[in-house]
Amino acid sequence: MQRRDFLTSSLAAGAALATLNLTTKASAAAEAKASSTKATAAKPAAPAAEPAPAPVVDAFVQPPLPYSLAALAPFLKEEQMSFHYSKHHAGYFKKLNGLVAGKPEAKMSLEELITKAQGPIFNNAAQAWNHTFFWSCISPDGGGSPKGPIGDAIDRDFGGIDQFKKIFTETAVTLFGSGWAWLAAGKDKKLQVLGLPNADNPLRQGLTPILTLDVWEHAYYIDYRNDRAKFVEEFWTKVNWEFAAHNLATLAKA
Repeated sequence: MQRRDFLTSSLAAGAALATLNLTTKASAAAEAKASSTKATAAKPAAPAAEPAPAPVVDAFVQPPLPYSLAALAPFLKEEQMSFHYSKHHAGYFKKLNGLVAGKPEAKMSLEELITKAQGPIFNNAAQAWNHTFFWSCISPDGGGSPKGPIGDAIDRDFGGIDQFKKIFTETAVTLFGSGWAWLAAGKDKKLQVLGLPNADNPLRQGLTPILTLDVWEHAYYIDYRNDRAKFVEEFWTKVNWEFAAHNLATLAKA
């Protein structure tokens, strides 16, 4: 074979081999890409993120005070009211919500819990309700003597405002331990004074609360120390007769 023919033949063979290599590489690349595409397609999609849990909503919410913390001074000063409302009263709501969470009681009203529940649920429900009621029994503009139907009812059932104050004051001062002094009325609309221990409430006796005074020590200790009698005496300077009259009128319409 002549040298020129050999070179020509070698170049042709080399070109063919290069073409074969390129084809092989291209084919391998295509197969690799296809394989990768299949693998990607076969890979399961990542699960969707679970939604964030809904915020816990308390069944019972402490109502705001009908006046500022300092509004009742000098009867009850701001520090006393701050501890009583912001810590003690708020604490009953917090404990109650923890006790009823996820239970049928969470769908009941405070009044229903007072009349039907027992133990810790009753104690905290009653104290939550009692305090809310009590805040309306005193007012920065309170004091004086009752007028209208509430005054007439007190005259009828106690022989006058002075005799009523004497009975109510004695009940509040002499109640042993902790509790509440209540003015309440039955279905016959007759008024009566009750001294009930701890968290007890006239609703449990089928009576309608008209007025109350908290004689738990936490209600007055910062301002009066252990002088409950002085605390009860000063109560009459802020008693809310309009609220008492409203409660009596509501009972009259029942």
